[in-house]
Amino acid sequence: MCGISAIIGNGCGRDRLLAMRASQAHRGPDGVGLYVDAERKAVLGHNRLSIIDLTAGGDQPMMSSDGRFVVVQNGEIYNYLELKQELSSDYSFRTRSDTEVLLAAYAKWGVDCLDHFVGMFAFAIWDTVEKTAFAARDRFGVKPLYYHQESDGMVLLASEIKALHAAGIPAKPDDETWATYLAHGLYDHSDRTFWTQVTSLPGGHYLQIKDGKIKVKKWYDIAERVGIEFDTRSEDEVREEYFALMKESVTLRFRSDVPVGINLSGGLDSSSLLGLVHEVQGKESEVKAFTFTTGDAAYDELLWVEQMLAQTRHPLVVSQLTAADVPALAAEVQSLQDEPFGGLPTLAYARLFEAAKNSGVTVLLDGNGMDEQWAGYDYYSKGATGHFGGLIQGTKDRAVRPECLTPEFRSLAKQMTPPTIFPDRLRNLQYRDIRYTKIPRAMRFNDRVSMRVATELREPFLDHRLFEIAMRQPSERKIKNGVHKNMLRDIARTYLPRAVSEPPKRPIQTPQREWLRGPLREWAGSVIETSLSGPFGSYLDAASVRREANAFFDDGFDNSYFIWQWISLGLIGTRSARQARASI
Repeated sequence: MCGISAIIGNGCGRDRLLAMRASQAHRGPDGVGLYVDAERKAVLGHNRLSIIDLTAGGDQPMMSSDGRFVVVQNGEIYNYLELKQELSSDYSFRTRSDTEVLLAAYAKWGVDCLDHFVGMFAFAIWDTVEKTAFAARDRFGVKPLYYHQESDGMVLLASEIKALHAAGIPAKPDDETWATYLAHGLYDHSDRTFWTQVTSLPGGHYLQIKDGKIKVKKWYDIAERVGIEFDTRSEDEVREEYFALMKESVTLRFRSDVPVGINLSGGLDSSSLLGLVHEVQGKESEVKAFTFTTGDAAYDELLWVEQMLAQTRHPLVVSQLTAADVPALAAEVQSLQDEPFGGLPTLAYARLFEAAKNSGVTVLLDGNGMDEQWAGYDYYSKGATGHFGGLIQGTKDRAVRPECLTPEFRSLAKQMTPPTIFPDRLRNLQYRDIRYTKIPRAMRFNDRVSMRVATELREPFLDHRLFEIAMRQPSERKIKNGVHKNMLRDIARTYLPRAVSEPPKRPIQTPQREWLRGPLREWAGSVIETSLSGPFGSYLDAASVRREANAFFDDGFDNSYFIWQWISLGLIGTRSARQARASI
């Protein structure tokens, strides 16, 4: 996992690329690389976090053995060893790197190479013969890729938005995106970002650049892959195939030349991950396990994690987020997110990655993806489609406060209407969460907090093959007698103790609401005042914001989502003002 940057176009400048690369130094502390096309039609940069092939042979930008293609990659091709064996008769390999396998696959199959990859990736390839560029992003958008095109046709690409700003693209807010976020709670539901002139390449898409023109095309869509027909096989057949793929997925994601750990909560998904680790590594596995706490027994899952690990050899490393940590940590995490993030849960996750790095673990596996596959969220069975894509569960109050926006600004907001592809409501909700809401925003939050301390997060349950099987299952295999993730629980019972495979449903894992009302009240109020007086103040009706904020602080609402939105405005506005002063 690394940081990539590229400029494609006549007369592209080395200095701009170096500024882009420097802004992403946190993503790759193990080395930097630069390629400059002889005719100055392309410049590629790389920040390396060494995971596979730690030698100089794995350095990037990397050139194909025939000298035609140059690549910069962020992420991992997990099935690279199998592909390497398949490609060895057509390509002379010089390294042990998965990146060279990517090059060989592109040289043989062109765009179709994407269908062969099992992995998380964003990469850009320069063709030195045709003078064209090709860039792609993995199926579910685990790894990020942003781009900007200038008036003369020059194209800039990078792993993070800040790299494009470092190259001189003005950091001007996209008012429509901000209005949609503040009015409807939507984060990463399209190719638009929170900044004008910066576009996100969606997951499952690629782009081609030729003669100053960009062509963007979708190469993967789960709805198109699975179709509308349900799986007619027996449950036993499905469970057998799915479980075999679960084990293969975890096995592939343990491929690493640096230590790998696992991130655990007390839920079914984490316990399934732990059970699979034992399936592929044996009961004697000593992989380090990580979890976070907040010191609040109503939210912490430490007791469940300890129960899961009681009969294992896994060392447990516990990180703690305290209220006192939040002000400084929120400002730092926000500076690396570039766009609004998800509050205290993201900060707690940031602490966990710090603990992993300090414990000598560079790669972490976690259990993201099962709720979307097997209908784990409460709103999947409650009838309402919800405008917020399941932003929060278990609350009675509205997530957002559009009435606190100025009327002119509020009118810019666009409600998302995801396509109705499947004949059943459940799969349409799942598709919305996979393609437009939950997974896109979770992947952005998690990528930035892991890369903040140069660690790699791998998601075994985001393997597209698992999703395709799950999405073909009828609703009763997902929700049965009010129990969510029904078939997954059946699978888990085959290799996990019953008490662990059926943990009770618990609230989100941080006391954000309680802390913002209690020890963080003064800080939260101050940052909200900053949002009213800062660059984003014109978005808000100050009197309404203060009224709703005070009502929340006085214990008037059972969710804090809208409060964190306003805090985000203050955090980002402060950073923007600081950058503006620095540029004078």
